[in-house]
Amino acid sequence: MSATGAPLLVALGEYDIGWHDADTSLRRADELVQRAAGAGARLVLLPEMTATGFTMDPAQATPPDGPHVQALARSAARAGAWVLAGLALRDGSSGGARPVNAALLFDPTGATAATYRKQRLFAYGEEHAHYAPGDRPVTVNVEGVRVSPFICYDLRFPELFRAVARETDLIAIVANWPASRRAHWDLLVRARAVENLAFVAAVNRIGQGGKLAYDGGSAAYDPWGERLCDARPEAGVQIVEVDPARVAATRERYPFLDDM
Repeated sequence: MSATGAPLLVALGEYDIGWHDADTSLRRADELVQRAAGAGARLVLLPEMTATGFTMDPAQATPPDGPHVQALARSAARAGAWVLAGLALRDGSSGGARPVNAALLFDPTGATAATYRKQRLFAYGEEHAHYAPGDRPVTVNVEGVRVSPFICYDLRFPELFRAVARETDLIAIVANWPASRRAHWDLLVRARAVENLAFVAAVNRIGQGGKLAYDGGSAAYDPWGERLCDARPEAGVQIVEVDPARVAATRERYPFLDDM
């Protein structure tokens, strides 16, 4: 898969997810998606477990044709934009025994274009006891930009990102990363950009959920590790430009990936 596209405007959809309150969460997500698309974003990133918060209750998981998926599909179609959103998903990929922590990519018609399943589960929080891990990365061409989604705790495992480094322009991370470990988030998000010579856009939540506090910190970096500014502050969301030509030029000038 090669990069062929023009620059892509990507929105970081940071917001307060309602704890085990899908109606509230998905309404807030839809408002954000419509606002971001209205400001020109072509891809909107929403946090991990967008509908429920980072829950260890498998009863909160939705099937692939369930109401949480349908609501996000409607949001994407109404906005005419791509949406990447985290969900607890019961899709049968683990033999039906356990759900997966997934990131679903919806295209501008609302169709599911790809599903990424979180590869590294947060054993410290017993995620491994309630969810099944994914076993492979995913890279999707979004209007000529190669996008590779990852989820939260994956961020601590650089080998996962190395697996897609040569074939991606944008690493997209969706998370519920607690405020108590924000310093690690800030460090690791930037490191993934620097070491892979790729754009990284990472969206976190705010608010309270499951007795944890979240203070956001959503951020985007270019392939040289420079933080990208908010390009559209009037929209109420952070929107950044991802240019695959910059990825190609940086890698041509600094062919560090050839030495892996």
